[in-house]
Order: sequence, then C-alpha cells, then structure tokens
Amino acid sequence: MSPIAVSRKYSIATMGADGIGPEVVDASVEVLKKLVQVDGGFELDFENFDWSSETYKKTGKYIPDGGLEQLKKHDAILFGAVGAPDVPDHISLWGLRLAICQPFQQYANVRPTKIFRGTSSPLRKAEHGDLDWVIVRENSEGEYAGQGGRSHRGHPWETATEVAIFSRVGVERIIRFAFETAQKRPRKFLTVVTKSNAQRNGMVLWDEVASEVAKDFPDVKWDKMLVDAMTCRMVLDPKSLDTIVATNLHADILSDLAAALAGSIGIAPTSNLDPTRQNPSMFEPIHGSAFDITGKGVANPVGTFWTAAEMLIWLGEEDAARKMMEAVENVTERGISTKDLGGNANTKEVTDAVIQELEKVYLSTPAKKI
Repeated sequence: MSPIAVSRKYSIATMGADGIGPEVVDASVEVLKKLVQVDGGFELDFENFDWSSETYKKTGKYIPDGGLEQLKKHDAILFGAVGAPDVPDHISLWGLRLAICQPFQQYANVRPTKIFRGTSSPLRKAEHGDLDWVIVRENSEGEYAGQGGRSHRGHPWETATEVAIFSRVGVERIIRFAFETAQKRPRKFLTVVTKSNAQRNGMVLWDEVASEVAKDFPDVKWDKMLVDAMTCRMVLDPKSLDTIVATNLHADILSDLAAALAGSIGIAPTSNLDPTRQNPSMFEPIHGSAFDITGKGVANPVGTFWTAAEMLIWLGEEDAARKMMEAVENVTERGISTKDLGGNANTKEVTDAVIQELEKVYLSTPAKKI
C-alpha cells in the first residue's frame, strides 16, 4: 500500500522485540504522540506486535503464520532490535529482521550520520557540521544473501561456504538509488565503496554498473574507494565525504564506524526502504539489543527518535520531522543526554525533555533542515 494517504492518517506497526528495543520504541511512541498533538496536521495510529526472542522460545517462531500479511496492512514499521543471549544470532536475525526486510523488498538501507549539537566526536578536529553523511547499504543480497552451506560436520575436513550474490538488477537499483540520494543533497557528491582489487567478480560488477549509472546523473560528482582505504578516509578526512554506497556487509560495518565517529552508536538511525512503495518500509536504530543495559532505564532513545523522524519523512511529513529533530538537538545542546554521549540523564529524562521541547519548537522558532 502507498505510505502517503490523502487523509494524512498513517498506520504504524511497532515492534520493540528484544533487549532495549521495547524501551526505545516506547519512548519514541511517546514523542510521536506529542508531536501529533502539537502539530495537529496528521494522525498516527499504532499497533504493537509482540514478536521477539521470547516469542520464538515459546512458539518456535518469531513471526506467526500470516504475520507478514498483518504487517503489510500498515504504512510503516517502527522496529527496536532483535537478538538474545540464549538464542544464536543467526537464528534471531534470519527469524525476524531479515524475514521482514527480504520478503518486503526493502532493498535500500539508509543510514544518515552527523554530529549533534552539544555532543562531541572522538575525532580531534571534527565538530558539528564537519561530519554529515548518508550511507546507502544494499539490503537484499550480497554477503547476506544466505547462500551456502556446511558439509562433513565434525570432521577435520568440515567445509563451510558463504556465497555472496551480486545480481545486476540488485546492484543497479541500489547504485541508482544512491545517485538519486546524492542528487537531492546540497553537495551532490557520491562515493562508491567496493573491494574490487581482491574480489574480482562481484565487486568489479559494482564498479562497472556505477560507471554506467553515473552517466544518467551528470550533476552528481562521484569517486571510488576500496573499503579498507575508506575506513582511513572516514577517520582522517570526514569533510571529504557526503553520500556513500556500499554492499550489504561493507556498509553495515562502515555505518557502525560512522556512528562511533559521530559520538555514539546510540544516535544512529536506519531506514529499510522499499523504494517502489509496494510494501511498508521498516525503520530501526542501529544500536542492537544491548542486553548489558536492558531494563536499567539508561538506553539512549535518540537513535530511535531520529529513526522515527526518518519514518515521518518517508510518509511525507517532512516539516514535522524537521521540528522533531530540532527539538532533539535543542535537548542535546543543553547537555541533556545519556551516558554514551557524556551525560548523566536516563531514558525517561531525555524523552521528557524532548517532549517539552517540542512545544517550544512549535510555538517559537522555525525548524532547521535535518
């Protein structure tokens, strides 16, 4: 179904799942409800789906029969995190998150990164405005295609294969999406990341397709980097980057590095998009389950707030999203933040501060661009 409804009323499936996921999703729903109240221009209806590792341990399934059809009735999905200490990670990931992303063809994983006002980067010379990236990750195939197997288990000659799949249609659609993303940003600049010196088949295909697609975007400047060199460039010359596109594995790793360079993995959002809009897209913070702090009330909700703002942009509510992020950054600028950002506030205190700030933003200053 199309996410953009004429009535400006949107149906949101929420799924906290595991670890701190329920805590940060609940906090974001609070903020979104306040946003709807002070904005007055649109409505959000929430339906919670209690699918998690606990569900799996009780029923043997993360997603019940017919579950995806239930999800498909919604305009978007706000997701927390999946993963539990007593469930192997490959079972939880493939049982829930990838079991949604892949059937729904959410092939574009978009991860913006920036240094928030009032926070600091571990990079000595990077300040607010110096690091402002969007990483576009291929989200449907590549190294996470799930192809391969194991044979001769338990023997010295046991063999495991993990086959990366790179199809021309998969590579072209994500690179085209990345060029389109770069084209909409002020700098109109894209960096294509591969490892084509060592991986001479799939990665060379990426290079070739990038050169072909670039011809359709003469206004977008672009360059290429090998993924190992890219890690150095991100650390040593962050201002030289803007929009980045890479494979499923490479962008997964680079986006975690990007979040750390921006100050904390707790502030980073993810959009799992079906650009055709035939299926609902799913929005999640990248920080994971974080079982070491689960239940302590100290999880950083900012990554999920930003995730929720990205969801609003996808739904067509760009002005509300900008104002929401203005409120979030006003709060971080005042030093109200959780421990990972150098503060001493807990989840509730940050959430309450953003809720209070939303009223001020709507009453006074215009929103700045995200």
